[in-house]
Amino acid sequence: MSVSEHTQGLDLLRVAVGAAEQKGASAPVALRVSEYFALADVFFIVSGSVERNVQAISDEIEEQLNLAGVRTIRREGRESGRWILLDFGDLIVHVFHQEERDYYGLERLWKDCPTIDLAPFIEASNDLSLDTQGGVE
Repeated sequence: MSVSEHTQGLDLLRVAVGAAEQKGASAPVALRVSEYFALADVFFIVSGSVERNVQAISDEIEEQLNLAGVRTIRREGRESGRWILLDFGDLIVHVFHQEERDYYGLERLWKDCPTIDLAPFIEASNDLSLDTQGGVE
């Protein structure tokens, strides 16, 4: 994977993390899957508390990435709100209801893939949220 491909995957991830945070997603995990999965660079996995929350999280992620000029290649599972998959090419997003996440255990299945530290993305998202709500500048 080239440096520019790696950077693009992280740029997409940054947008997705911010969108997920805005809708109250929990337990975010990002896995660098490019070494084991030729169709994407990053899996981003988050949970929602109930079906509507899962749908709201996935809708916000999709909307924000589309606004950033990234086309949704595929969307699956939106109707049930239990496990929604959003495919953006370099980034594949899995938004789970917590029960499904525990059952399918994607992190366990992809345990050989390195994780990506999301702390800087979450902090940046929180800083931006404070700025737009009239908080600290």
